[in-house]
Amino acid sequence: MRFSIAIPQLDYDTFDTAGLRSYLGRAEELGFEGGWVLEQAVGESPLLAPLELLAYSAACTERLRLGVAVLVTSLHDPLQLASAVTAVDRLSHGRLDLGVAAGGGSRRFAAFGVDKATHVRYFTEGLALMKAAWSDEPRVTFHGRFRDVDDLPIAPKPVQRPHPPIWFGGRAPTALARAVRRGDAFLGAGSSTTADFAQAVTAVRRELAEQHKDPATFTIGKRVYLMVDDDGDRGRELVLDGLRGIYGRMSGIDSVAVAGTPDDVVRGLSEVIDAGAEMLLLNPVGADVVQNREQMERLAAEVIPRLG
Repeated sequence: MRFSIAIPQLDYDTFDTAGLRSYLGRAEELGFEGGWVLEQAVGESPLLAPLELLAYSAACTERLRLGVAVLVTSLHDPLQLASAVTAVDRLSHGRLDLGVAAGGGSRRFAAFGVDKATHVRYFTEGLALMKAAWSDEPRVTFHGRFRDVDDLPIAPKPVQRPHPPIWFGGRAPTALARAVRRGDAFLGAGSSTTADFAQAVTAVRRELAEQHKDPATFTIGKRVYLMVDDDGDRGRELVLDGLRGIYGRMSGIDSVAVAGTPDDVVRGLSEVIDAGAEMLLLNPVGADVVQNREQMERLAAEVIPRLG
């Protein structure tokens, strides 16, 4: 099993940069594989922008891989996003993992000048253009429905070749098929239940077989929102408070987290592993960097050693 930890993003007043530096250094000391952020371009939660935070994190770390899951890339200009991704990959000397998704549901596409009716096509074409920008070709020509590029010089290129690993999110069968076809890994959303994740894993594995892809080269992971507390009821209340701070009153959000005593959390995470997770992105939802640091320490000392 591989374990990553969420990087604190909430900025209610003055961001605790010293605390974040210490947090990242300790994550490396504790042996976490990666540190991950998420994207919420518009919303009630004051989350710092993901790629910019990862660029800062790159300067504070030496070994930790740096991930974002997921960028709704249909809301971004492909060439500008490709350039930003390249910058973080180069600043981290090749430690970036890039999660992407087309988005859907209640996304505010109109606010970004994107037609909801064509957002999936916009997403797939944009990803193809980003891959072209990251390719070894010094100049890019690309003719699509939304972008027309002729002999455009693109430099520099990412350290990782042919590009940083691309993790896909998504839940619908078509999205999971797309993940296998165009991606390098799949990350189940933190806002999905373990049961939903198990169904997604089954679909992903079926697609891997049908598309003749080696499962050993395609990682399956899941973000898990959690809180550990010696008082199980208090832990469950803390995790709900944290989730409401991110998602508001989103329907069903109270059933997605793992929380409670260390025994409760071990049991919940074991169920996620049994459902097919090969990488767990552990995401405490404390109110600040200090609380999340305490959670990270408890996870490393009291939970992870019991997961095998």
